Amino acid sequence: MPAVKRLLVINRGEIAVRVIRAAKEMGITAIAVYSDADESSLAVRLADESVHIGGAHARKSYLNADALLAAAQQTGADAVHPGYGFLSENADFARAVVEAGLTWVGPDADTIARMGHKAQAIATAKAAGVPVVPGSDGLVATTDDALAAAARIGYPMLIKAAAGGGGRGIRIAGDDAELVAGITAAQQEAQAAFGDGGVYLERFIPRARHIEVQVVGDGTDAVHFFERDCSLQRRRQKIWEEAPAAILDEPTRDHLCASAVELARSVGYRGAGTIEFLYDPATREYFFIEMNTRIQVEHPITEEICGVDLIQLMLSVAQGDPLPVRQSDITRRGHAIEVRINAEDPARKFLPSPGTIDGLRWPAGPGVRIDTMAYDGYTIPPYYDSMIGKLIVWAPDRPAALARLRRALGETELGGPKTTLPFFATLLDQEAVVNNDFHTTWVENWLAAGPA
Repeated sequence: MPAVKRLLVINRGEIAVRVIRAAKEMGITAIAVYSDADESSLAVRLADESVHIGGAHARKSYLNADALLAAAQQTGADAVHPGYGFLSENADFARAVVEAGLTWVGPDADTIARMGHKAQAIATAKAAGVPVVPGSDGLVATTDDALAAAARIGYPMLIKAAAGGGGRGIRIAGDDAELVAGITAAQQEAQAAFGDGGVYLERFIPRARHIEVQVVGDGTDAVHFFERDCSLQRRRQKIWEEAPAAILDEPTRDHLCASAVELARSVGYRGAGTIEFLYDPATREYFFIEMNTRIQVEHPITEEICGVDLIQLMLSVAQGDPLPVRQSDITRRGHAIEVRINAEDPARKFLPSPGTIDGLRWPAGPGVRIDTMAYDGYTIPPYYDSMIGKLIVWAPDRPAALARLRRALGETELGGPKTTLPFFATLLDQEAVVNNDFHTTWVENWLAAGPA
């Protein structure tokens, strides 16, 4: 594959800024795309070049495949980086990029299709010898199929959409009646959200931890950069992530990460990807649940503990270079935490709060990193995800990282829109968080009980 010289970054917000910075450090010309709402964005300001792609709504711009391909042709780009979200896991678009003679910075279209469809991904994991959550054998087409599977697996049961993500198309059933009702609701929601109404069943683990492993492959070999704990979630959306997962002992960590690498190798994975597991602290069992065939929002905490630039690694393997590191070369150091700062009002059930930032001061000092698209005077548009940026801290161990996060939150000033900054300050005071004694539904339970 030819070396990447002109990279079209087909995304917005903080991930577009992140990719642009990585590309420029490699001597690659970084080209931003922007919608009507993003002409004044930081990504446009930092890019070497920029091109307008359409209206403010994502379907007219960042989801408009024809407009993006035209932008690549117009700017003479030779590669495309999708970031996360939007078209990053769209196999048809990845295929179209390659057919247009461009380099797709990510896995090939067949791998995206295979691993992006959860039922197929589970079958692939089984074939690779990776533990999976006990569940249905593929999709359940009828309620009779679902009831038969439940009789075999036992309740409680998780109903999950085969396509998509973001917590949509998911239901929990505790008995036959809830299963029948939940199947119909999940199928309808999945069809509306993803154009695919297929669902499958899994055993529900009540106090599960969400552990994910960062892998990078070059199409022949693959390595891991250890794991992240993403168990603090609200409405199945991650809000706080840590690396490494302090709950794991070393033998379990070794086995879990090795399983992830084996799965990546089995599909000839190229690029950065994340293999996600549910971990049951009671039994120390882990189970594969899905793979994200793209860079993740929370990738910075892995970079902090491993001293690696994952975006630059993606660009390197996309242009045909072999992995520059062996597994034995990769070590971890210290503990990192990331919190997602959203333009939402926690006092009003996290209602979106777009608007103009008036008075901005980010924290600084040792072990503090900010990944953001915001600047003083920037107007957060109402058309996209509400994330303003990510606050990342690193320290030698978890208690020190918590203390550093508290200090960094206290230094941050962001006037104008309501944000989740005070929410994280309150979360830091919770004994369960300090003691690492939480699970994937802990935040929901805490909010329902009315946190102080």
